[in-house]
Amino acid sequence: MDGSVVNVALPTLGQTFNADAGGLQWVINAYLLPLSALLLLGGAAGDYFGRRRLLILGTSVFALASLSCSLASGLPALFASRLVQGVGAAMLMPNSLAILGQTFSGASKGRAIGIWAATGAAMAAIGPVIGGWLIDLGSWRAIFLLNLPLACGAILLAWRVVPPDRRSGAYPLDAMGGILATVGLAALTWALTVGSGRSGWTPTALTAAAAAVLVLLSFLRLETMRGARAMMPMDLFASKAFVGLTLFTFLLYGAMGGLFVLLPYMLIKAGGYSATRAGAALLPLPLILTLTSPVAGALAGRIGTRLPLSLGPLVVAAGFLIALRIDSSASYWTQVLPMIVIIAVGMSAAVAPLTTAVLTSVDQAHVGSASGLNSAVARTGGLVATALLGSVLAADGDRLLGAYHVAMGIGALICAAASLSAFTLLDRKRALHSN
Repeated sequence: MDGSVVNVALPTLGQTFNADAGGLQWVINAYLLPLSALLLLGGAAGDYFGRRRLLILGTSVFALASLSCSLASGLPALFASRLVQGVGAAMLMPNSLAILGQTFSGASKGRAIGIWAATGAAMAAIGPVIGGWLIDLGSWRAIFLLNLPLACGAILLAWRVVPPDRRSGAYPLDAMGGILATVGLAALTWALTVGSGRSGWTPTALTAAAAAVLVLLSFLRLETMRGARAMMPMDLFASKAFVGLTLFTFLLYGAMGGLFVLLPYMLIKAGGYSATRAGAALLPLPLILTLTSPVAGALAGRIGTRLPLSLGPLVVAAGFLIALRIDSSASYWTQVLPMIVIIAVGMSAAVAPLTTAVLTSVDQAHVGSASGLNSAVARTGGLVATALLGSVLAADGDRLLGAYHVAMGIGALICAAASLSAFTLLDRKRALHSN
């Protein structure tokens, strides 16, 4: 819910805090940065300290940070609170799914994970509508307070229903890996944010980018040395299919992350939409995903994952091209809705088969690590995409529409590249055999 509701609030936050494009980008990325960098470490911490304990602790941290967001008196305080929100999310998200995995087996596990995913999609759809309504009533702070009753209910249910932990503590936590990943992604995000803004690629931005590359290379070297104890086991990348799926995820979810930030912003700033209407504009997407993903998953089970993963992004690319028709009049029924429906159909063809493909691209010992890394890569794609939107968020009027159209064209090309990565790096015979 929180991941989707803040996008609708960007124009209001910009006016309230007199924020430039870089400030608005960091409202999103201050949350995505620790979530992307620490997601794997959060899962490992659950294995070490106990998954129920980490689920409750992460939800508590997230709730307290949400309260802090609602009380923020300026952008620095909001950034800091969003950062802590991301840390809490990195603790709770992987452990919620891991608890389902250890509680259910066979067909019941599939149904449980399906309910888990459908509930997440439903809340992601409802969040922007409720958030937009609250913003239109004049209270952007209330969008963060929405998290408090949800968090309290989650903590109570986890405390009373989830079985007690059985701590394994097989390996010490890869804390240094988490630090290097966070610092490297932070430097890269800052460099991309500055470089895509009005200042351009200044010597400072280039220096930060170079430093980010060095830190991330150090992270990869450390993970290689740690072997099975690493938060990101490098053995995963011995599989050509897993490499292709990782690239596919980064590209497709990067394009979608940019869309989720830009579309509500453009509809409010250039199209004259209220925050409620802009929040509701994306509503068909998660609804269609929820209804059609099971069908796509079953189809992938019969024909393999390579074909749907190759065709799905091309359909999404077609939706991005249709987005070029959106102008300042921004008619929802003739301009916005057709684009949303086509993108939703394309994503439906990709989401469920992607999960299946990831889980079958590696051996059984690495299934958990592969799933967690794929989730982290999806968030990193959104992180990088948001960092590159400075020129669009800094524009207004006709310049905003022009920049938005350029971004949609680039998004279509990125989706086409995702399709190419699946088509070339996934083996057809293996995909069919795995399913």
